[in-house]
Amino acid sequence: PGYSLLQMGGPGGWHQRKATAQAEGRSGVSEPRIRDAAPGDASAINAIYNTYIVDSHVSFDTEPWSDEQRTAWLADRIEHGYPVLVAVENGSVVGAAWSGPWREKAAYRTTVESTVVLAYGATGRRIGTRLYGALLDRLRAAGFLVAVAIIALPNDASIALHARLGYREVGVLDGVGVKGQRRHSTLIMECQLEA
Repeated sequence: PGYSLLQMGGPGGWHQRKATAQAEGRSGVSEPRIRDAAPGDASAINAIYNTYIVDSHVSFDTEPWSDEQRTAWLADRIEHGYPVLVAVENGSVVGAAWSGPWREKAAYRTTVESTVVLAYGATGRRIGTRLYGALLDRLRAAGFLVAVAIIALPNDASIALHARLGYREVGVLDGVGVKGQRRHSTLIMECQLEA
C-alpha cells in the first residue's frame, strides 16, 4: 500500500469516530513522540491502516492486512533502507508515516512513495504534519531526491497536508481505482527533496 490517507467520510466513518474520540477526551492529551518503527509496532500500524481499508475509499487495498503481512512488510522496509516512523502518545501508536520504492526499475532508486496514516482522534492536532515532516527529513538525510504521494480523491485534508510540506500537484489519474463498485481517481503529488 502506498496511498496518502488521512481523511475518511461516510456514515459511521472517520468524522463520527473523531467526534466520539474528542467527546470522550482522547484528544489534546500529551505531545506525541516520533520515532523509528520497531517490529513490535507492526500490529498497531496495521490496526490504524486497516480502518482506512474498511471504512473509506482512500486506501485502494480492498481486504484488511493480517498482522503477519504487516510484520513482513515492516521488516522489508527496514531491511531495504526505507524509513518507517511512528507517533506515540501515552504509550500507544497514534500514527505512522512511511516510504517505499516508487517503481522497481533501477533508475527510480532515488525516488520514494510516501504515506501517512493517523488513528481516529489523532487528527486536527498537527500530528500528521510533524510525523510526515520528520519522514521527509529522514528521506533527505538518506539521499533520496523525490517523494511521490498518490492521493485517492476526494481528500482535501491530505492534499492540504502535502501542500504544506512542499508537495506540488503533478497530475490526476481518472477512475483508476474501483472500490465499493465505484471508480475513484488519484492525484499525484511530488516533493523535491534536494535543498
